[in-house]
Amino acid sequence: MTTYPVSRTIDTTPESVWAVITDGSRYPEWNPAVLSFSGRIADGERIELVSIVNPDRKFKLTVGSVEPPRRMVWWDGMPLGLFKGIRTFTVRPTGESVCEFHMEEVYSGLLAPLITKSIPDMTESFEMFGDAVKAEAERRGS
Repeated sequence: MTTYPVSRTIDTTPESVWAVITDGSRYPEWNPAVLSFSGRIADGERIELVSIVNPDRKFKLTVGSVEPPRRMVWWDGMPLGLFKGIRTFTVRPTGESVCEFHMEEVYSGLLAPLITKSIPDMTESFEMFGDAVKAEAERRGS
């Protein structure tokens, strides 16, 4: 199983962070890891994004779970569970107007060892994403 995690302590409320991470149409404005985004972030919706990880590929994802303002899941995969990628966003309060943002992508399934060999390392883009969420949430929350 391959995993890409990122966490940031953010000086604002969970609601402010939630407003940032669920406003997909504005991702390209503030997030250098995302080149384009389309669709609506809501339970059961399909979204599409292009990332710096692979600018020639449009990732088509399903929003699998939305629990404001604390948890959201996006996923994509192959039939029969042969390969699945699940990205989970969590926001939890840690103090007054301070919270912890965590994003993690996990690849699993029978074909995961083969498929993940062709997926570029996403560590840098996840770090950029975490930094951008922090900066934008603190900017909007101030």
